[in-house]
Amino acid sequence: MPLVIPLAKHGGPLFRQVYAGLRETILSGTIAAGEQLPSTRHLAEQLGVSRTVVLLAYEHLLAEGFVEGRHGSGTYVSQGLEAGKSRGAEDQARLRLSPFGRSAAAAAGRVSHPARSTPALRYDFAYGRSDVEVFPFERWRRILLKRARKASVRDLDYGSRAGSLALREAISAHLRRSRAVVCDPSQVIVVNGSQQALDLVTRLLVERGDSVAIEDPQYLGTREVLRAAGSRLHPVPVDREGMNPARLPERARLVFVTPSHQFPTGVILSLPRRLALLEWAKRNNAVIVEDDYDGEFRYEGQPLESLQGLDTQGRVIYVGTFSRTVFPALRLGYLIAPKSLAPAFKAAKWLSDRHSAILEQQTLAEFIATGMYERHLRRLRRRNAARRAALLRAIREFLGDRVEITGDGAGAHVVMWPDKRLSEDTIITRAAAQGVGVYGISHYFLKRPPRTGVMLGYSRMKEEEIREGIRRLGRVLV
Repeated sequence: MPLVIPLAKHGGPLFRQVYAGLRETILSGTIAAGEQLPSTRHLAEQLGVSRTVVLLAYEHLLAEGFVEGRHGSGTYVSQGLEAGKSRGAEDQARLRLSPFGRSAAAAAGRVSHPARSTPALRYDFAYGRSDVEVFPFERWRRILLKRARKASVRDLDYGSRAGSLALREAISAHLRRSRAVVCDPSQVIVVNGSQQALDLVTRLLVERGDSVAIEDPQYLGTREVLRAAGSRLHPVPVDREGMNPARLPERARLVFVTPSHQFPTGVILSLPRRLALLEWAKRNNAVIVEDDYDGEFRYEGQPLESLQGLDTQGRVIYVGTFSRTVFPALRLGYLIAPKSLAPAFKAAKWLSDRHSAILEQQTLAEFIATGMYERHLRRLRRRNAARRAALLRAIREFLGDRVEITGDGAGAHVVMWPDKRLSEDTIITRAAAQGVGVYGISHYFLKRPPRTGVMLGYSRMKEEEIREGIRRLGRVLV
């Protein structure tokens, strides 16, 4: 058992220091009554002292009754010895947090991901989760093992702060094809999920007191990182065409948007508004942060071109993630920076954590480059499209015109807006009583929500589960 016993050069005889450290360890309960102490030889090696020093310390503990020797077995903490009380809260130092620390602590209860209901509900419309059941884990494991076996010493050293070149090339090629993003590998920064990308954007471009525009409602991860940075938030209402650029404040330095599937309402930012947003940024010398968290899933018509692809002045920072298409635990995402900002983002990534995990990056790069990622995406889209169709059929059959739906054109969740005057909490509670999990939307608004709405995710549900869940939900909204 490793023990931490600080030894000071001018702290008195070494055996007394070892004795005092062991005594404190026993009294604090770190080593419980009846538990064996390390052998004198092992502890001497660990502390870098002679065995004689440790023997003297053990003899003092034995003489005072803290330990007892067992012939042929070792030295044990004396039975019946009551450990001292652990330090109480009143003894703890009162440490001062920075403004960021205070904001982060205050946000702790607001940023938790929607948890699975306890006990688990049979028909849980949880959102924000990938369909891990269909992911080709066996192929992924084979690539990962191959990469691990072939890894050289150099491969296991520190890597590029921007990320693996192979992965950056794969991401760049994929985004050009699928999202009309205009970029080259030098603009790609591999990050630990989109949340790190949002954090880096905020660190580099936002000063305390800066005006920043955000959608209302909005993604909590964006709102809270901006709050922690001390920015002044300007919520801009979202309607059926997304954020209205005409409502943007003239002095905002940045605007954060989710144009492909607005979070959480699911509406899609129309092309005229995309162009108006770019014009606003040009007029105000502002930056647009495009969070394309769900951009791979669109079910009707041709996908709208990304904002980044429409940008001709280098004002859009594009953020994406593999959490929705691969699996969340991978913790890999990407940030596409304008060429003028790419060096600063690479430096900020290095200061944050140097780089993301190398083997996982190499595995993902091969997964994309060999076409496996595209095949997986096609399968995901087909499954999500079938689930979406089942959801909309069930809503028409069991809820009819009692609700309005937004967000059904893309992504993997919708928002249901009941016409019945029920509170959000009432709907959630009554649905849970029917074994159905739905999720509130009100906490995503900075201003008062215009009406009651609940979110329904469907990426992990079977079609028959979706139908039965909506049938039961119909009992709630009678």
